[in-house]
Amino acid sequence: MTEPLKSEELDALRRIDTPTICNLIEMVAPDRRGFGFTTRHLHCIFPDLPPMVGYARTVTARAKEPGPLDAEASMEKRFDYVDYVAQGPAPRVSVVQDLDDQPGRGAFWGEVNSTVHKALGCLGTVTNGSVRDLDMIAPGFQFLAGVVGPSHAFVHIEDFGVQVDIHGMVVCSGDLVHADRHGAVVIPHDVARDVAPALDLMQRREAVVIEAARDPGFTTDMLKDAYRRSAAIKT
Repeated sequence: MTEPLKSEELDALRRIDTPTICNLIEMVAPDRRGFGFTTRHLHCIFPDLPPMVGYARTVTARAKEPGPLDAEASMEKRFDYVDYVAQGPAPRVSVVQDLDDQPGRGAFWGEVNSTVHKALGCLGTVTNGSVRDLDMIAPGFQFLAGVVGPSHAFVHIEDFGVQVDIHGMVVCSGDLVHADRHGAVVIPHDVARDVAPALDLMQRREAVVIEAARDPGFTTDMLKDAYRRSAAIKT
């Protein structure tokens, strides 16, 4: 991984919505156009919060049946997990893959875990699993979830620091994740500093086409010309 982004660089990404981030990644890393983002709907519980931009702490979990560890071993695993989440560059985003054949049987996320993870430096979570306690979540903590449900059932951590897949978005521990009410995307480390600066170029290209489409004297010839002029804008 390259050197973590500075606070001002993260702030610049946070001012951009996730669909636009996807567009910008297409510009600066064209080979990433077809993957690296969620491809199915996630419930955004707090759509008025700004986009999350942070480094992934990855987790796999199950809830359908009790975990295999006894109480003492389970506590030791929890301690190791806490140490893992607290390490690495900040801010962080918890990315949790529910491995059950029916993801969301039990909620990993609620009042307690949101409060704990906020204290550990997480901005929120992206998960294919379940969330609950929606009126009691730590202030400012975002949930993007596959399921909203009432129970935590037998929820337990299977592993952490591993590769996960959230609705088609493959995430490794430490990946830079951008997420809002539209979904989430992994920003490649090697182009992370190029993404926000590309916004001006993208907007100038789009403005040519939008202006033609909004012209009261609009014609298809005007639109075709606008497409040509837009494509010619390189810097």
